[in-house]
Order: sequence, then C-alpha cells, then structure tokens
Amino acid sequence: MPVIAVDKPLGLTSHDVVNRARRARGTKRVGHTGTLDPLATGVLVLCVEESTKVVQFMEADTKDYLAWIALGGASPTLDAEGPLTETVEVRLPDASEVRAVLAGFTGPQAQVPPQYSAIQVGGQRAYAVARAGGSLDLPARNVVIHALDLLGVYGHVVDAPRTFSPTSEGWTPAPEGRTFRLPTPLGDFPALLVRARVGSGTYLRSLARDVGAALGVPAHLTGLVRTRVGHFGLSEAVALEDLAEAGGQSDLQALDFPHLEVGERLAEMLRQGKRPKSEALGRHAVTLGGELVAVVDGDGQELRVVRAWA
Repeated sequence: MPVIAVDKPLGLTSHDVVNRARRARGTKRVGHTGTLDPLATGVLVLCVEESTKVVQFMEADTKDYLAWIALGGASPTLDAEGPLTETVEVRLPDASEVRAVLAGFTGPQAQVPPQYSAIQVGGQRAYAVARAGGSLDLPARNVVIHALDLLGVYGHVVDAPRTFSPTSEGWTPAPEGRTFRLPTPLGDFPALLVRARVGSGTYLRSLARDVGAALGVPAHLTGLVRTRVGHFGLSEAVALEDLAEAGGQSDLQALDFPHLEVGERLAEMLRQGKRPKSEALGRHAVTLGGELVAVVDGDGQELRVVRAWA
C-alpha cells in the first residue's frame, strides 16, 4: 500500500485529512508523519494500510516551510486564529537586522512549545487546558533549525507575496506560479516572509513568537505553507479529491535510507529477528531482489532489526 503526499487545504486539521483518506481508500489504517495546524497548508504525508509501518521512520524527516510572521500583535494560539491579546506600534526593522536575528535561531536549541498544542503533560492535552482558560508548564524541547532565509520585510501583511515557484533554493516569490491561500489577518501588521528548513518537533508558531521577542515586539504566525517533508515535495502532492486514485510511493521508495541488498538466507535471518554479522554502519533499508525486507541499524559488526517486513 502506498505512502501519499497530500496537499492539505486551509481550515482542515490533519485528523480531518486522515478521515477523508480512510473513506477514499476504504480502510481505517491511515497514519500521517507529522501534524499540520488547521491554519497551515501544504505537504501532509499519509501512510496507508501496511505502509503505516514506515511512519516511525519518517517522523524525523526535515521539513521546509514558507512562514509569514506578523510583527506587533500577540495571539494566545501564536497564529492567526487569535484573538489578539496585545498590540504595539512597530518600527519596521531593516533586512540586515532581521537576518542577524534569524541567524541566532539556526542550529540546535531549546524551544518552548505553544500552549495550543497537542503535547501532553500529566495526561492532559495542552490545547484542551488552554481552551478552558488554563495553561500548562511546558518544558522547552530540543529542536534543530537548519536554515532561515529572509525573503522580505513588508510594511503590511497584505503586501507580502503569496505567489511562488519552486527553485533549486526552495519556493521563491515569482510573478507567475502558485498562489497560496492564507488565513485572514488579525490586523494590519508589518510582516516578515521567511523560508525555513527545520528538524522534527519544531513549531513555527513558537519561532514566530521568539523572533518577535528578539526584535522587541509581540509577534504571531499569520501564514504557513509546508513545501517539503523529507523527499516529498509540494509540487508532487495530490489534492484531497484525488486521494482515491493516488498511486503514491512504496515503503522502500518512501524510506530515505541507503539500501543494502542481501541474499535469501540473510533476509530470513533478519525476518526472524536474528543479528547477522555485517560491516554496515548506520541505518539501512535491507532489500531482497529489490523488495523491502527490513530496516536495520548496523554497528560495523552486526545488524540489528528495527522493523521487518514479511
């Protein structure tokens, strides 16, 4: 069964998309490799039927985003869901100042998640507590932000580009291309347009908050498009209405690991959970005749099975 990159539209939760996929594919066994907020759009990778086995290996994939950050307004959700809880007058920062701030957020760091998130503390979901008027003490989490590229500084959110084309450097504003639908802005705020590449667990809403704080103003995420998850790009993502007929990729194609072709005897040992000797180092997808047998970790002496396929 396939692994399918879906282009999630504005206003749907990731769970909404999973439910639609279940109906379209005629199965209850559908998972995804990383949540997208309702006000975010773009690549959501779904794994159908037996392909749910690969979810655990794809959750750590890097992701690319286009992020519109509004300066001068705070929101409890950290995005355009709102409502506004604070507004201030903003001096429009120059590009060099913003680039210096963004440079300070690249690399490994500790990031405090949003209160409106699915994180659990003591069996309670943070967003459920927040909606009831409370808050949880959410500890900072270790994340990695690989790159932050400033694409523009704008005096008004509505002036920031919404039409883009894919390039070798990532999706870039272009006079002709794809026009993205963004949420209705919470107000007439200055805005930054940032292209981001981040590791697993990174919240772009938290990044927007923290970038604003570094610039000395409240800020929130006023638009977000995910343009890539692992090697699944937005250009190849299918629309929801095309889910029933979508071909997708096989488990082997979806796994971004080097391949290790083996013979029948070694394949059977791995399927039995044994640890055959091997000089391979690191994580590999093991194949027999081009078919996926297992995902293994090698230490240079033997292979340890992480997951096997029949």
